[in-house]
Amino acid sequence: MSRLRHSTAVIILMISLSLIFIETARAVEFVIVGPRAAGMGGAGVAVTTDALATYWNPAGLAMERSVDIRLQGSAQVTDRLGVLDALEEIDAIDTSDTSMANQARLQALLDRLNRQGASVSGAAAGGLYFKGYWGNHHFGVNVSDVATAGSFVSSPLTAGTSGGSLVVNGTMALPALEARQVGFSYAYAFADQTFALGVTGKVIQGAAYSGRVNVLSADGKVDWSSDLGKANTSADFGIDVGALVRPTSWLRVGIVGKDLNEPAFDAPGGATYRLNPQVRGGIAANPYSSLTLTVDGDILTNKTLIPGIKSRVVSVGAEQTLFSDVLALRVGALTNTKNDDESITYTAGLGIRIMTFRLDLGGGYDFKEREALVSGSISMTF
Repeated sequence: MSRLRHSTAVIILMISLSLIFIETARAVEFVIVGPRAAGMGGAGVAVTTDALATYWNPAGLAMERSVDIRLQGSAQVTDRLGVLDALEEIDAIDTSDTSMANQARLQALLDRLNRQGASVSGAAAGGLYFKGYWGNHHFGVNVSDVATAGSFVSSPLTAGTSGGSLVVNGTMALPALEARQVGFSYAYAFADQTFALGVTGKVIQGAAYSGRVNVLSADGKVDWSSDLGKANTSADFGIDVGALVRPTSWLRVGIVGKDLNEPAFDAPGGATYRLNPQVRGGIAANPYSSLTLTVDGDILTNKTLIPGIKSRVVSVGAEQTLFSDVLALRVGALTNTKNDDESITYTAGLGIRIMTFRLDLGGGYDFKEREALVSGSISMTF
């Protein structure tokens, strides 16, 4: 039986990785929410059965009969082609030195920002999540904020002089979208929890920004929050649908479709930011009761707020629990298969349980593209 489990897990992994070759539509990138998923490479569709299932896959609520109250925060930043380093060097420029040599030095730094693909993107999520049940009916509520942003050069930046000082002609674009939402989830499991379906309805207030970044500001520092500008706010609703299949006690296969009705929000300047459908699949296997192996993959190719940058992430992770689940150790990795410049982000995390209280931490880093991921949560589970 043990050999069969291991062979099946390998076959499932190969099938999951083959999903990256399927070409499909585009949507907003999938945000990693919660420290367990963050520590396991961003995989959460098939393994999440706590209150965060209201985000990852509402069907997961029905796979475990429990009450869970959870507060979490997550953030992810990706610096492509050394944009942040270039901005730091630009900040250090002596703007009072208007010599041709210093102007040429500034232009060389600006040309690093002008390169195709040079950009900074960020994603964050935070909120309060609740899970409960009544007999065979499982439900969840979350009050949360999921935000994405990106900064890039929309037209070439050039160095010049004005009033006896160096200046930069042009700015970097800074679009962003906050999805402030209240979500209500319901899930039901059939055939002794062999199969579960779940749905989440969300009331969303979208705060859309269209800022501009001054790369050579008066005080010598880039102020991302101030450069965002004023948001346009509008409201819409979203629908998520998920399913989980557990053919054996040690195997789960899940799929979730998020924002299937394509909610849209008004942005400054008459633009519209739309949450196009996301579809993500996941597989989790337990070769031993204390070990979980999981793979997630975006089935759709997602777009981002940065032109030319697409997202189709494959995540792999593992979790080993110790001392009757008092301690959980996690490792993982993720990569964006649609961006040739990005490499692998390695992740790790841990969870500590003391009776009904739990503390979880997770994060990761990619030394090539300087992608950083961090997440933490506290929860009470009954």
